[in-house]
Amino acid sequence: MHPLPVLSSLQVPQRGLEYPMTRLMALRVTAVLGFLAVALGAFGAHGLKAMLAQNGTAATWETAVLYHFIHVLVMLWLVNRPSFSTGAWLSFFLGILVFSGSLYTLAITNIKWLGAITPLGGVSFLVGWLWTAFKSDSASTHQSVHYPLS
Repeated sequence: MHPLPVLSSLQVPQRGLEYPMTRLMALRVTAVLGFLAVALGAFGAHGLKAMLAQNGTAATWETAVLYHFIHVLVMLWLVNRPSFSTGAWLSFFLGILVFSGSLYTLAITNIKWLGAITPLGGVSFLVGWLWTAFKSDSASTHQSVHYPLS
């Protein structure tokens, strides 16, 4: 008998602690990020308009929203591919958090050193694009996908 019966029933992956990203989880996170892109865009254009103008950071906010939205669309596309690439998806997720997140914060607070963090998010975006271009998760990415017209 195992000294800790509860622990003996746990299934631990052989290669360490790994938690698979499911399509549904990724789709939900992507949908929330899409909601936030629209909400933050509207908030910047209306609720924060005076503050961003005073700080001179309206263009910074717009850049954050643009990159946020573009990469949400790419993440949505990735989730719906026959072979879901979690690596690329996570790179874009991290890019949104770091790149757009630092720009949102910079635009509101006008703390200039936050601009030094932004390129790390940009690198994450670049990694995601390269991952999408060159890394395939299974043989299904080499097969043709036929979509019905009706």
